[in-house]
Amino acid sequence: MDTALARALHVLGVVIWIGGVSMATTVALPAIRRGALGADRLQAFQTFEGRFVWQARTAVIVVGLTGFYMIERFGIWWRFGDGHYWWMHAMVGVWTLFMLLLFVGEPFVLHRYFPRWAQRYPERAFAVLHYVHVVLLVLSTVTVLGATAGSHGWLP
Repeated sequence: MDTALARALHVLGVVIWIGGVSMATTVALPAIRRGALGADRLQAFQTFEGRFVWQARTAVIVVGLTGFYMIERFGIWWRFGDGHYWWMHAMVGVWTLFMLLLFVGEPFVLHRYFPRWAQRYPERAFAVLHYVHVVLLVLSTVTVLGATAGSHGWLP
């Protein structure tokens, strides 16, 4: 795989993945919490989440494969030992967190426990879900900003 293609696929994957997190956090979840997408908030969430989860999973896999390929191809494993490249650790950390959430947490925890919780305590359940998304968006945004600046030469 050519490095330019790997880089392009990597960026495209990040745009789809983190863009989806931003959309869910700032648009969909607030609308669901207000009931703007219908009175059945759980159904609204499941519909939205069910349509995006496979896009997110695919994007995260592409980002992981292309990221590993570029690290190996460019021989930059050494960056993980240099604190100036903190954003390399952040990228791997955020990627690992989302891999766990999308492939373990979502199917084995969210689908199993969230519906009961949302039916019993809808305000609290959706508030916590929204808060978790806000934290994920902040971590992702800081990582994207740091990685973009760092990969273009800004090393504080």
